[in-house]
Amino acid sequence: MAKIIVTAALTGGVNVPSMSPYLPVTPQQLIDESKRVYDAGGAIVHIHARNPETGQPSPSVELFREVATSVKAKCNIIQCFTTGGNVEWPVADRAKAVLTLQPELGTFNAGSLNFGIFPIAEGIKEYKYTWEKPFLQGSENGIFPNTFKTLKELSQLFAESNTKPELEVYDAGMLNNIAYLVSKGYLKKPLHIQFVLGIMGGMMATPGNLIFLYNSARELLGEFTWSACASGRHQFVLGSIAMNMGGHARVGMEDNLYLNKGVLAKSNAELVEKIIRIAREFGHEPATPDEARKILGLKGIDKVNF
Repeated sequence: MAKIIVTAALTGGVNVPSMSPYLPVTPQQLIDESKRVYDAGGAIVHIHARNPETGQPSPSVELFREVATSVKAKCNIIQCFTTGGNVEWPVADRAKAVLTLQPELGTFNAGSLNFGIFPIAEGIKEYKYTWEKPFLQGSENGIFPNTFKTLKELSQLFAESNTKPELEVYDAGMLNNIAYLVSKGYLKKPLHIQFVLGIMGGMMATPGNLIFLYNSARELLGEFTWSACASGRHQFVLGSIAMNMGGHARVGMEDNLYLNKGVLAKSNAELVEKIIRIAREFGHEPATPDEARKILGLKGIDKVNF
């Protein structure tokens, strides 16, 4: 069978430090986690930066640079930079690290949605930092904006950086957005899609929805490479289904903090190890970073700007 690309989304911009003492926050923690993921068999790490003093999401290019250069010195894992970060940041801030550091891969959110994380606040009894509760609750009246204008601008930025976009699809309407961008020449085939399920405001994390999105994308866009990620307890279920549909899988503390019910993961590497164990039960083997580069058609680690 084809090799499976395992991505680990290390920290994200949604979960707050009060939710887990193991959530990586500082550059050194992200560097260490990246190496652990590599050693566990992961091919890609998805990187967000956080303020090392408070754990708040940060668009700082210097924080991204610190992480990226150190990880590159330790191993050849693929680094995928976020252009999401914080829904309140302007696109220019969200995309600055990609434009400056020109990684091999970067996330490209394919449309706008209500990105509701406010229910998380109800489950936290004690907060570590004062910013966390208002940050979570504020999403009740917020939108994650990715307009056609900013999608066009973002696609041009990716082209300038020679960075392959990982197209984040939260619901079916975003497939129309991708098709439009392809028709205008802003996005080039072959495409790589990440189906993101289970976000409040997006499609529910169900097997039926994943199959529907995949079939709809094939009908509309033709051939493409793809991966799936899902929030919380759905992470391993939908990752397993994706692998057996010819796709790939993303795990990590951005999407899910638990290794098993009630058991916090102590490292992203534990989540990687689990999905690889599942993959092997079905006869799949994890792709190395270089194998993943060939599958996705990436420019290579020697062509990044860090």
